[in-house]
Amino acid sequence: MKKSSIIFFERKFPSANMTLINDQLPILIDTGFGSDVKETEQLLIEAGVSPEELHLIVNTHYHSDHIGGNFHFQKNYGVTIAAHKWEADLINSCDPEACSAEWLDQPVEPYRVDKKLSDNDEIPTGSRTLKVLYTPGHTLGHISLYEPEDEILICGDLFHKNDIGWLNIFREGVSSIQRSMESLDRLSTLSIRQAYSGHGPQIENPLAAIDAARKRFEKWLRMPGKVSWHACKRIFSFTLIIKNGLSKEEIDNYLLNCGWFQDFARYSFQLHPEEFIQILLDEMIRSGAASWHNNHLIATTPYQAPQKKWMNKNIKPKDWKPQDLLHN
Repeated sequence: MKKSSIIFFERKFPSANMTLINDQLPILIDTGFGSDVKETEQLLIEAGVSPEELHLIVNTHYHSDHIGGNFHFQKNYGVTIAAHKWEADLINSCDPEACSAEWLDQPVEPYRVDKKLSDNDEIPTGSRTLKVLYTPGHTLGHISLYEPEDEILICGDLFHKNDIGWLNIFREGVSSIQRSMESLDRLSTLSIRQAYSGHGPQIENPLAAIDAARKRFEKWLRMPGKVSWHACKRIFSFTLIIKNGLSKEEIDNYLLNCGWFQDFARYSFQLHPEEFIQILLDEMIRSGAASWHNNHLIATTPYQAPQKKWMNKNIKPKDWKPQDLLHN
């Protein structure tokens, strides 16, 4: 009889962290960024689970760094994919807004959600049961997973050890802060010994991290400009990671063609997008989020640049064809 274990993989950008429930019915929570899929597969194999043995993939939410491996595992191994019902509907109808990929300019290869999850659903893994907790805020269909036996929480991008997930007020709603705080309040009633988030190290003191996250959200309620700055820096840093930097010459044109940049400039900062370019660049440098190297703006966080060949596919949900994934 297979002894069950929970294995946490802390990953470099552009991939989010993953958690593997290695049990009779192995379950992988989140699948990293699409360009890292070979490494994702290798991590599973090293942990003792071959990809074809995977019983289920569960996504905490539909951003590209969490769902990028879905296409590969579904297409090549027929793995069943589960996600919150609201995000599942957007994905399965190939809605151009799915994954916020168009707005964020992040490539996502097509996949289908086979199993729609709701709050309090239970996912059996063999000797354990994962409880689905609906924890919106970072996205409207964000979920966390709780394993009561070992008191382990998998919290996606609701909160991290020393940070919180950025909030997309233009796609997920202006009450994202209030929703995030309600989600934190709900989690704070659980007995949690260990928490695994979407980025950064495992969280040894989850309740302290939840308290710190709540204080940060409370500050954001008083100073909404902080929400927008946090989001702009996170989104732009991720762009610099997946593009392995942008040259000085291409930055203006690139930003002016991005939905997120247009929205934040006009509505959050009441500026013409052209005026916001230099302000954002100055803030990226001042905060240490990016630095100049030979006329290229480079993200300072450690990352693994995707191959140009992979990035050149430039696939978004508007390019998906539902029939692509109907037959494995």
